[in-house]
Formats: sequence, C-alpha cells, structure tokens
Amino acid sequence: MLDRARVVAIPLRARFRGVTEREAVIFDAPGGASEFSPFTEYGDAEAAHWLAAAIEFGWGGADGELPPIRRDRIPVNATVPAVPAEDVAGILARFPGCRTAKVKVAERGQSLADDLARVRAVRATLGDEGRIRVDANGGWSVAEAETALAALSGFDLDYAEQPCASIPELAELRSRLRAAGRQRGRPIRIAADESVRKAEDPVAVARAGAADLLVVKAQPLGGIARTLGLVAEAGLPVVVSSALETSVGIAMGLHLAAALPDDALDGACGLGTAALLTGDVTPEPLLPRHGALEVRRPRPDPELLDRRAASPERERWWLDRIARCHAILSQADPQPGG
Repeated sequence: MLDRARVVAIPLRARFRGVTEREAVIFDAPGGASEFSPFTEYGDAEAAHWLAAAIEFGWGGADGELPPIRRDRIPVNATVPAVPAEDVAGILARFPGCRTAKVKVAERGQSLADDLARVRAVRATLGDEGRIRVDANGGWSVAEAETALAALSGFDLDYAEQPCASIPELAELRSRLRAAGRQRGRPIRIAADESVRKAEDPVAVARAGAADLLVVKAQPLGGIARTLGLVAEAGLPVVVSSALETSVGIAMGLHLAAALPDDALDGACGLGTAALLTGDVTPEPLLPRHGALEVRRPRPDPELLDRRAASPERERWWLDRIARCHAILSQADPQPGG
C-alpha cells in the first residue's frame, strides 16, 4: 500500500470547518484509485475506519467485489461554508443546478446574526422553492439550538444537522421541536452526523429516537458495505455526504449512494464538495452538473498528483499514519460498533 500511495495537499476556496488546506492520500490500487483522508486531528483508532474504507474501495471487499449500484446519477446539494452573506451567491454559483443547499452555522467566533444573514442570502438566491439545511457540527447547547432554530424556522428548513453534540441533547431538542411543531406546524427535523460517524455504536442515535434521519459518510464508517449494513439496521432515511475529499474519495461516496435501496435516500446528497477545493487530482473532477453527479470513478493524473504533492515532511507523516492504522486493522476488527 505504501508503494502505491501519493500524498497531496489542496487549498480550499474558503475556510471550511476550520480547514484551509485539505490533505489526502491517493492510492493507485488494483481496483481503481482510492483515498485515505481522515482529518489530521483524528486519532489512529478512528482513522483506521477510514483506511478500511480505502482498502475496500481500492482492493475489493471481503469477496473481492463492491456492492452493486442501483442508479447512475445522484442529486447533490450545494454546500455553503460559514462565509459572509455577501459571498453566498458566489459560493452557490459553483453548484450549477443544485436546488438544495446545506449551510454551515454555529461557527466559532460568529453570532446567530451571522447565521441568519447567511441563510437569508441563501434563501434569496435559491428562491422559495429551494431547500435549505443547516449544519451546526454539534456547536449548540439544547437551549442555544432551540433559540437558533426558532429564529431560522422562517426560512422553511429541510432539517438541522447535528445541532447538539450528544445523543441525549439531540433527543431532548427533538422532543422540544416536536412539541413546538404541534403548535406552529411541521417541526424542524433533526439529522445526526457526528453521532453516527464518530460513535462507537453508530446506530445508538436511531435507537434513542434522537434523529429523524442520518447523514452517512463512507470513509468514517469503514466502507460501503459496512455503511449499507448500518443503514439497514438503523431503519431511518439517510443522506450520503462527503468528508471534504478529492474526487477519488467522492467516488466512494457516490458508489455508496448509488447502492442504497430506493426508499433509503432522503433528497439530495452532500457529495458536491469538490467544488470547494481550488484543484483536484484528476482532469475530470466530480463537480455538479444540472444539480447532480454522475456515478463514475475518476482516474488521477500523474501531473496533477505531482503539482498537488505535499511536502516531504507531510508525506512521511501520512505514510507513518497509514502504517499505524494498518497495524490496528491487522490486530482486531476496528469497525464502528465492532
């Protein structure tokens, strides 16, 4: 694996979840290019899930085959970082044809007024028929989330993604929102992300009745087959999202979305995030066209891999990380819930 690995570093167009440059390992694997790109702050035990996914996608699953796909195009949403309201229209222009937008809120150092201005600008750009989701990345307490979502409810939100950090907080907030919804109309739905991909038991949030739908990501959950099993066990609708990957990693998420049963997907998926990067590792990146992505596996270009190559120090850091994560995989089943 190490002989087949190339480490790249690609700047983002705007700061996203505190990141300004995305690092990733691209494998020239027998089954096609694969990616390993856990965020740098994650420990080895968590990052091992991502390596298991990269191995499955590049070297094949337990039986050497990936789960079959059911569709060849996946509708995707636009993703709006925590940018000033005046930058929203420019961000949305990078997602041609997308009629759903996920908007980052609860950014450190920003206020609810900033969130309201950003979401208002998205609504103005999308029009009344567009769908808006907000993603707080667990940044609110229950009281803060209740206040913020009441203020944002006038924009007819599709759902709020991970408004609070813990499962008990999500359950409490969902109960409060449902009570408020009985008085004022349809309650805002709760989507769980970190409570799925960073949990020892990814299905616990569903069993606790703490979410209306799940946001699932192929790399953090240990691969396509593993995620399909978790979705079936949870019994909730899902949205497949990216982990801010290159087009190689996006292709893994696309395969997952294309393999899900028809009744499992809940609207547009969050797989259009290659548009947030200033470049890619392939001359044919997976970028939205007419609001969707074609399910395909792009081939990295050697010249682009050279151009995006990380420094020797960062390359060594990533190769050492792969070796440590591979050792974890060889010793025990590191899959979530395993």
